Amino acid sequence: LQVIDRSGARIGEYEDVSRVEKYEMAESDYEKRPESLRSFLRQRRWGRYDTEGTQRRADEQQQRWAQEAALAAALPLGARCQVRLPGQPSKLATIMYVGMCQTDFKPGYWVGVRYDEPLGKHDGSVGGRRYFECQPKYGAFVKPQSVTPGDFPEEDNGLEDEL
Repeated sequence: LQVIDRSGARIGEYEDVSRVEKYEMAESDYEKRPESLRSFLRQRRWGRYDTEGTQRRADEQQQRWAQEAALAAALPLGARCQVRLPGQPSKLATIMYVGMCQTDFKPGYWVGVRYDEPLGKHDGSVGGRRYFECQPKYGAFVKPQSVTPGDFPEEDNGLEDEL
């Protein structure tokens, strides 16, 4: 069986989609369509069409930052503390940094701590920026609600004693 293509199409002519003419609709025409994705989202107030939800989430974020600010203001630099993170045992540390949004890694209030043991993630610097000084693997950043300041003396585990 032999097939002869008489359509005039060349091999590979339609493989390059950049050469295919595309249909474009004017924004005003799309806005008038009742069965479009935009109309569907607008009717259900989803995504950017949920102005009340967007405002509510922004208000909640501002409230969380205000709570974090109040907690962070009560944390003095150099104070001993206990750090409690979900799913981890509590750790003893010293508060080395307290700051808001100036951190490059994530917005919000953050507390930089120097752990008593090498349980941290860094040496007080993140992304090439130094926030405080400590030995490698002794530093960490935690949210203010995870830090409890108090009289937590450093534990003497006897590792510095000479044999």
